[in-house]
Amino acid sequence: MNETILYTLIHTIHIYSVFIYGGFLFVDNLFMAKMTQTLSDDEYKKAREAIMMHVRKVVPYALMVAVASGIFMFINIFGEIAPEGMSQFQIILSIKATLGLWLGFRGINQKLFGINPWLFKSHLFPFVLVIIIIFLSQMMWV
Repeated sequence: MNETILYTLIHTIHIYSVFIYGGFLFVDNLFMAKMTQTLSDDEYKKAREAIMMHVRKVVPYALMVAVASGIFMFINIFGEIAPEGMSQFQIILSIKATLGLWLGFRGINQKLFGINPWLFKSHLFPFVLVIIIIFLSQMMWV
């Protein structure tokens, strides 16, 4: 398979998996959290669990695919470091990769090993990281 076609395919898979993961975080933080305003505590717990039982089947795996495809793309586009140091593109890409790897490490520990986060137990911090990664994605091509 042509290298450009392979990269485009992996990039497309990456975008879709990020949409699934980031979309869940968006809905969870901006909409599901507001259900407490109209539902009792018991109703909220039941409604959230009814949604989360389906989320747990898809979203963690989307995160793992996003991280794996991100690693592939990083390896393919990072390039050589010039004698004068890393370019702005390489610096921003490195920051993005570090944040993505942290999200992946957190998600893999939760899904595969049952290790819950010690810190930042809500989905707010991962949501903020995803927003930062999106902004960095736009900045690195400037």
